[in-house]
Amino acid sequence: QVQLVETGGGLVQPGGSRRLSCAVGRSIVDSDGLGWYRQAPGKQRELVATITKGGSTNYSDSVKGRFTIFRNRGRNLMYLEMTSLKPEDTAVYYCNVDFGLQSYWGRGTQVTVSA
Repeated sequence: QVQLVETGGGLVQPGGSRRLSCAVGRSIVDSDGLGWYRQAPGKQRELVATITKGGSTNYSDSVKGRFTIFRNRGRNLMYLEMTSLKPEDTAVYYCNVDFGLQSYWGRGTQVTVSA
């Protein structure tokens, strides 16, 4: 079992910024990929951003140009830098680590974008 813990959620005003962190209880150097997902009330969990072992990133159209996914392999940390936040970004955000045979999820952190 690999534990993932998200931090950094909270209330932010529209247009504001927020950085989410995810601490991974295993070396992420071994990971095939890392990802951030989110789930709004009444909706399915959706992909936000991914980063591959080689560092290639992919973003959903709704966050492209506003969010950045990055990692610190030495500290087993992954991040989601969010800027220009909109009310529709309000959701529980989850980190995910893919080790090929197994993927692991954090418990999530709430991000609320509201004036």
